[in-house]
Amino acid sequence: MNLKERLHSHLIQIVRDRNPYLASEGHFYAQQYIREQLAQWGTVEIDDFSVRGRIHHNLILDLPPLSPPLAKGGKQEKKQEKPIVIGAHYDTVPGSPGADDNATGVAVLLELARDIASGPLKYPVQLVAFDMEEYGYLGSSHHAAKYKQQQKSIRLMISLEMLGYCNHNPNSQSYPAGLKYFYPNSGNFIALIGTLRTVPDLINLSGKIRKSGQPCEWLPVPNRGLIVPDTRRSDHVPFWDNGYPAIMVTDTANMRNPHYHRESDRIETLDLDFLAGVCQGLVEAIRYI
Repeated sequence: MNLKERLHSHLIQIVRDRNPYLASEGHFYAQQYIREQLAQWGTVEIDDFSVRGRIHHNLILDLPPLSPPLAKGGKQEKKQEKPIVIGAHYDTVPGSPGADDNATGVAVLLELARDIASGPLKYPVQLVAFDMEEYGYLGSSHHAAKYKQQQKSIRLMISLEMLGYCNHNPNSQSYPAGLKYFYPNSGNFIALIGTLRTVPDLINLSGKIRKSGQPCEWLPVPNRGLIVPDTRRSDHVPFWDNGYPAIMVTDTANMRNPHYHRESDRIETLDLDFLAGVCQGLVEAIRYI
């Protein structure tokens, strides 16, 4: 299967109402599928956290870095690179099968696992499927807090949030106040949102994604995005709030996709060529971090 076919195959398995409370069967099915797919590339840690007395699970796969070259005398260099954390949430709002939100993000996460496992980066990579994003980023808050508690550094966190909806028509893209004068009015690009400290990564990643043939725009926001609340709507937010560099990759959700949080958020509304282009762009760009 080629990349587009593999992404479609993941979507077929993941897209279903998978709200952790009101569609627990679908939620469990998606969780097990993600776990099985990640387990092809290493040991999957099931990280439990509790919400109102109920246990929820993040699924974590750690991929080691490329072994550094041997130093003089044949010894490995000891330098420990900070990890890149890549995450996507797998829960949905009640009543939505969540094709774009966020089966697309999870499908790309699974394909990034495949690519990085077969060709390690210079950084260790941690891939995380987060639960309970729709209830206030609870899975990612738990994960970011653990890093903070253990006083661990992160090279970069990348949140994959809705990656498969595209509209080439003029005026199909809307924006928070004031931004429409600086960005395209057609919703056919992928967006990277980061804080000011991530500007070098925003420039680097967007340039590599564009070079792969995928249109890409980027937006840096000051003060953890508080000035533009629409930039604070995914699993990167707990990392921003804990002082870590993080970037959200998104098709901009309801600013483009009319099926956002609806029953109509189904596979047939997605542009699978666009999704494959985003995935391929990320595969190539992340290698240059």
